[in-house]
Order: sequence, then structure tokens, then C-alpha cells
Amino acid sequence: MNIIYFAFQFVHYSVCAGLILVVLLQAGKSGGMAGIFGGGGSDQIFNAPSGMAFIKKLTIIMACIFMFTSIVLTKLSTNMSMMSVVDQLSNIPVPSASADPEQASN
Repeated sequence: MNIIYFAFQFVHYSVCAGLILVVLLQAGKSGGMAGIFGGGGSDQIFNAPSGMAFIKKLTIIMACIFMFTSIVLTKLSTNMSMMSVVDQLSNIPVPSASADPEQASN
């Protein structure tokens, strides 16, 4: 079960990094970071014959994979009975308040 979890985690992180790059490469109204590759010429590289840009299709596919891996990782983590950070806070011992106020000020 751990191998499957870590495999999905690796795919999730890889898709997350790739999705960030793909979104930054998209040309917005002002050109975006796509202008780094030589201005408007980079748009010709990513165009698909169907009219929808290849990079937009890649963004949609990567976003779907990202959502799928998020759901799978959530389901796997609940099956593995992993604790959240909030659950771990209840296990931290809290020092009791002393009855003598003079000891508390020292």
C-alpha cells in the first residue's frame, strides 16, 4: 500500500510542477512568459491544427490528472490511517499551571 501511495505522490508532485510551468508558458493578453522564446513565434510551436492551442489542451489534461491524484491521495491517506497535523497536536503534552503564583513568575 505504501508503494502505491508514494507512486501517486510522485506523479502528483511531478504534475504539479509541470502544471505550474505550462500555465506560465501560456500567452496571456500581454504575452506572458511565452515571449521569452522569441516573442509571438513561440505560439506557432504550440498550435494544434484543430484550432485549440496544444498548450491549452496540455493544461486541461494536467489539471485533470492533478485533481484525480489529489482525490486518490486523500482516499489512500485515510485508508492508511495517517494523522493530520491537527490530530498530532492533541498528543503534545501541555504543562499544567502551577498553584503557586510565585513559582510561575520565576
